[in-house]
Amino acid sequence: MSRLDSFIRRLSAQRDVLNHISEEVRGKDGVILEIGLGNGRTFDHLRSLFPGHRIVAFDRAIGSHSSSTPPAENLVIGEIRETAQPYVGANAALVHADIGTGYDDKDAITLTWLPQLAAGALATGGIAASGLPLEHPDLEALPLPATVDAGRYFLYRKR
Repeated sequence: MSRLDSFIRRLSAQRDVLNHISEEVRGKDGVILEIGLGNGRTFDHLRSLFPGHRIVAFDRAIGSHSSSTPPAENLVIGEIRETAQPYVGANAALVHADIGTGYDDKDAITLTWLPQLAAGALATGGIAASGLPLEHPDLEALPLPATVDAGRYFLYRKR
């Protein structure tokens, strides 16, 4: 598969997963955490799906399009591993994380802290959607939509 095809499949999976959980998340109280703002496309999709929720986005630096950049009070810049720690215990309705690099060695480092962060930030019953697997005893894997291949994206509920 070409890198372009892989990119398209990843973005389609991301969209399909977020759309799949949207009704359930809309019915939950709590902040939504966007781990990895990037260019802001997913943030823009999240705010269209969840207009009644506060969405806090994290990234190392601002790289988003101006139309898809959160207001300053909902944007946290710096090393996510550190800057997101104050949100542990936030009782988030949704944690969405798309910060995988495609390099196994770099992603292995991210996986030393990301599952704990997601599990710690979620409310009981909250949902985590991620491009990386979030193996954690407090997170129960959920089925993916039929349009998403196993291993392409990951979906969890906090126990």
